[in-house]
Amino acid sequence: MSVEQVPVSFFDDPHPAYRRWRELEGGAHRVRILGEAPLEGWVVTGHAACKAALADPRLSKNAATEAFDRRDGSEEGPGPGRALTAHMLNSDPPAHTRLRRLVQQAFTARRVAALRPVVEGHVNRLLDGLARTPEPDLVRDFAVPLPLAVVFDLLGASEGAGHILEAWAATLNGEEGDGEVSVPTAEALVGHIRALLAHKRAHPGDDLLTALIHAHDDGDRLSEREITSMSFLLVAAGHQTTANLISNGVHALLTHPRELAALRADPSRTGAFIEEVLRHESPFSIATMRYATEPVTIDGTTIPAGDFVQIAMLSANRDPAVFPDPDRFDPSRPATGHLAFGHGIHHCLGAPLARLQAETAFTTLLTRHPTLRLATPTARPQWWRNPRHRGLRTLPVLLG
Repeated sequence: MSVEQVPVSFFDDPHPAYRRWRELEGGAHRVRILGEAPLEGWVVTGHAACKAALADPRLSKNAATEAFDRRDGSEEGPGPGRALTAHMLNSDPPAHTRLRRLVQQAFTARRVAALRPVVEGHVNRLLDGLARTPEPDLVRDFAVPLPLAVVFDLLGASEGAGHILEAWAATLNGEEGDGEVSVPTAEALVGHIRALLAHKRAHPGDDLLTALIHAHDDGDRLSEREITSMSFLLVAAGHQTTANLISNGVHALLTHPRELAALRADPSRTGAFIEEVLRHESPFSIATMRYATEPVTIDGTTIPAGDFVQIAMLSANRDPAVFPDPDRFDPSRPATGHLAFGHGIHHCLGAPLARLQAETAFTTLLTRHPTLRLATPTARPQWWRNPRHRGLRTLPVLLG
């Protein structure tokens, strides 16, 4: 079967392509999406098919990134390799079950809820900085540094580890060019994470990283490699998804005046607004890597064993079979059914924290800056050219 080549113009507005793929016969189609982080495989687009695929044990995540590299002709060289991929998002049961059980002991609802005043403090600090800038970039100056600051607090960044975290933040704030963590960035992160682990062993606290170090179950503990990988996952995946959610949400508000006025008049609508942003412009557009361990048939299309499967949540969340008039941004629609945070055993563990940050960001931003508006209303939005992420590169605003 031929592979459809998808040009980089896809990223300006991917929804027409996803709509076309949903309407084609068969539940999956072979594509190669070009751009700064090319992606190839069978793309699944319908809501029912995506939901089933996310929970299908025949679609394996076990060392999928390494398998993709081998197929692509790459070799694991001196870079980070398994030091950053030995986490639950890159594994199947029983390894996934073990890792998730141990991590859940540390990533508790209590620990997330306790971060609310911390999140509020970071939001206000960053907005203080925005107020001193004539035309701030809401992505660079707010949406990206907020989740980074929050996850550092979650991990337990004490004053003694400040230099480690500063270096870490500088690494992730660099211009990677694809909205992703590059190999050089990952290599640098390994060193920062290991330094922070050493610091937390010498100076334990009531924080997630200390809890990960001490998490155990009948004598079983996370290995050094697993803790390093999980820390990387929390920062690299968590910060990008939350940054996209915030920037996509602000952009939606500033391009939908009626919804902006409604949210300003009634902040209790913020939760429903967040769910519609997650549905309408999902911050994580294609799920992480999976491959078929045996032939898998999806809506009449059989995917051969060994082939890679790309599950497009961005497309599933605009399936008219589930969401009437799906291209319309409508926070009044029932806030259920979207797949923005996945489904099944790999449903995002950090979803409550992402929602907490978005809620605080939107309510505080609108309260402090009631005349917030786009700096250049007629300019085309600039999106990351990365098929897995749906987020803005830049969002210049005027605070008023």
